[in-house]
Amino acid sequence: MSTASAPEVITAVPTAFATDGSVDMESSRAILEFVGASGNEGAFVLGTTGEFAALSVAERNELAALAVEVLRERMRVIVHVGGASLYEVKQLIDGARAAGATEIAVLTPHYLPVTDGALLEFFTAVNDYADGLRAFVYVYQKRANNFVSVELMRSIAGLSNFVGAKVSEEPLELLAEYRAVVGDDFVIYTGADRDMLRVADYGAQGVVSGVSSVLPKPFRGSSQAEIDVAVDAIAGDMERMRTALELQGVSAGTSRMSIAKPDADAVAAVRAAVEQVG
Repeated sequence: MSTASAPEVITAVPTAFATDGSVDMESSRAILEFVGASGNEGAFVLGTTGEFAALSVAERNELAALAVEVLRERMRVIVHVGGASLYEVKQLIDGARAAGATEIAVLTPHYLPVTDGALLEFFTAVNDYADGLRAFVYVYQKRANNFVSVELMRSIAGLSNFVGAKVSEEPLELLAEYRAVVGDDFVIYTGADRDMLRVADYGAQGVVSGVSSVLPKPFRGSSQAEIDVAVDAIAGDMERMRTALELQGVSAGTSRMSIAKPDADAVAAVRAAVEQVG
């Protein structure tokens, strides 16, 4: 199945931290302002690129409020509220709702393996608690240790508040398998920046792209070569993203998680990409 319109670009936004590890709200705001000027269709906040796993519930809710404040007049804001437990997810849904968010994404419960039956029970409970919000199921088996099978996706798509899915590090063929069992209005995004121009052929509507948070220009056009330049230079690395932002005059802070700083060759590659496609 192929979609007729241009692919949507939802930007996965980094979170800025100070050198002592605390959240740098000023630099996080600067990053959000940069994303807001990108022309992309939306922002995906507090996901993998946003280092959600290293943030407390209170910090995530504070950052969700900041994202909605900065971006709501400019683009859609999808707040990731996934957590290891339903208890935590409910607190994050409360925070997203209080912030004024209308869209959320929910990663499968992570770390411990979970059966399909338990996952459906979890997403049904999330669906009921998220009444009035548009919800996306977030599939990222390589990080969460749990997967959404095609049959489970069929069941989740039948829940009243789930309107779509974000699928990371899975083959494009899986998107087509998901598309075959969900309704035409169910939105599917890939997490693979490089595949943006190909997703329509597999029934998906667009991409959730971390690279577009720092080099949005290639994702507003139709040049695979320019997308490849951006993706090769950034390589999905949050510290390279910060380097690209700093090179463009945006204060980007540092990472809280143990992410290595780019070496001289990586910095040179990022600088070249900024000059070529920034």
